[in-house]
Amino acid sequence: MSKVAIVTDSTADIPKDIVKELDIKVVPLSVIFDKESFLDDGKEITISEFYKKIRSSEKLPSTTVPSPRYFIEAYTDILQKYDSIISIHISKKMSGTVNSAWTAKKELSGKDIEIIDSEYVSMALGFLVLKAAQLAQEGKSKEEILKGLYNLKPKIKVLFVPSTLKYLKKGGRIGKAKGLIASLLEIKPILTLHDGEVSQFKTARRWNQAKTELIDSMKTMIKNPQNLVVSIGDSDAKEDGAEMYDRIKETFNPKRILRVDIGTVVGTHLGPGGLCIIFYEE
Repeated sequence: MSKVAIVTDSTADIPKDIVKELDIKVVPLSVIFDKESFLDDGKEITISEFYKKIRSSEKLPSTTVPSPRYFIEAYTDILQKYDSIISIHISKKMSGTVNSAWTAKKELSGKDIEIIDSEYVSMALGFLVLKAAQLAQEGKSKEEILKGLYNLKPKIKVLFVPSTLKYLKKGGRIGKAKGLIASLLEIKPILTLHDGEVSQFKTARRWNQAKTELIDSMKTMIKNPQNLVVSIGDSDAKEDGAEMYDRIKETFNPKRILRVDIGTVVGTHLGPGGLCIIFYEE
């Protein structure tokens, strides 16, 4: 067994079977509806329950980060079995989660804990975590795992389309895409992540056009489809997600393709009805 433990947070949206298979520790954030708080762990509120609730709620939910105490307890427990920890988290420009992890590390002075701001979210973060966990299971050293992460990070591409911008705007996660004119309600923006925050990539006139634009954009970015690893995530848009899965499989025949449910915390800010395509070439 590896001497290095891999920790992340629930915004990575990694499917639970893979989390279990690779022995990844996931620290959950929370989503809050009025005075009700739910851990983003799939137990206190399921993903389907969450999207049903957000669609019917008059007031948009908010999210909160894990406290440093939560991280301290998680790290302390893990270090009873492992020599060191690599803890990889959502971009600090989107969440204070990584700051909580840093605070916990300071409290655990002398312990071998590496905190990484991924500058990503959802499966862009998730792919980094999977790479680290796979290398850890292979028995690689902490330094070798970190090298693998830094090699992979610049290869990851993110494209996503919200059904509406109101959730990103309300949550303050609009980042560099804030220049989008609010009156362009019929425009479907294709967004990306740049320097750890949301940025405008392209625009499409209609939803179906946006889906086609996603495929066309991938064609310009991908050089070796046989090495392609891709994740198709949706925020309660199962039919659209299934359609994109089929189109991407037919167009590129990727080496690995994952279907992912966008969880409650990321879904709070993306909103229901969104699509997220994340990919890299091995």
